[in-house]
Amino acid sequence: MPKGDICFLLNYEYGQFDHYWEGETLRKNGTIAQVQRRTTMVMAAYGITNRLDVYAGLPFVSTNSTTPNGGKFAGASGIQDLTLGLKYEALRRKGENGELTAFGSVVFSTPVSNYLSDYQPYSLGIGAPQIAWRGLIEFEWKNGFYLRGNGGYIWKGYTQAEREYYYNEGSYFTSWMDVPSAWTYEAVLGKWFMEKSLRIELNYNASHSTSGDDIRAYNAPQPTNRVNMDRIGAFAQYFFRNPKGLGLVASYSRVINGRNAPEMTTVSAGITYQFGLFHPKN
Repeated sequence: MPKGDICFLLNYEYGQFDHYWEGETLRKNGTIAQVQRRTTMVMAAYGITNRLDVYAGLPFVSTNSTTPNGGKFAGASGIQDLTLGLKYEALRRKGENGELTAFGSVVFSTPVSNYLSDYQPYSLGIGAPQIAWRGLIEFEWKNGFYLRGNGGYIWKGYTQAEREYYYNEGSYFTSWMDVPSAWTYEAVLGKWFMEKSLRIELNYNASHSTSGDDIRAYNAPQPTNRVNMDRIGAFAQYFFRNPKGLGLVASYSRVINGRNAPEMTTVSAGITYQFGLFHPKN
C-alpha cells in the first residue's frame, strides 16, 4: 500500500456445520444439530512506507445452534481477539513475462474479553495469545492471471479454563491448557478482469497443528486438541472507479478434510475504502 494511505474494512462472515471430525472420524452433531457462527470484523491498515504496512483488526463473534440440546447449551457472543500486524514487501521485480513479488508478515493477537475458551463448539476463540509469521510469493502474468503461495507458523500460548482438571493423554490438575501451535499453507490461482477493477480467485488453504490430543468419544472438544483443516474456496474483489477507493469483497470456503475440526461452510461479504490520509488523492 502506498505510503500515507489508509484502508478500512467492514466485513461480515457466516459459517455453519452439522458434522465434525472426532479424531479422524466424521460424525454428526446429534443433540446440538447445526452450529452457526457469525463474525463482524472491523479492520484498518496504514502504509508507513511504500513497502511497510501496519494493520489492526477487532471482531465481534456470536455463536448458537439450531437445537441447543433442550436449552442446556446456549450460544455465546462478544468481542474476540485484537489483532496487530506488520506486512513488508521484500521483493518486486518486473520481467518480460510478468511481475514477481514477495512479502513477509508478523501478526500478534490476544483476547480482549473474558470469553470461555473451553466452551466448545460455541467459544468465541481459543482464548490464548498468538504470534504468526508468514511468507508470501506471487507471480502475475501480463494477461492478468497470477499464482500465489504462502506458508507460515502460528505460535499459540496458554488459555485458562473454568475447571481445575482435564485429560490430555494424561491427567492435568490445573486450569491452564497448552494450545497447540500450527503450520499454515495456502495456494491461490487468480485473474484480473475489467482493467484491474475485478479480481477472482480460487484457493486452497490448510492448517495443521504441531501437537495435541484427539476429541474423546462422547466428549466435547477442548483447546488442547490437535486441529487439522483443509479448505477450498473462492474470493472476489471489486474496485469502483467512482468514488475512487471504494471496494467490495466476497468469499466462500468449505472444510473438505479435517481432524478434530468442524466440517464448516463459510460465506462472507465486506466493504473497503482506501484513501490518502495526509495527502488526499483526486
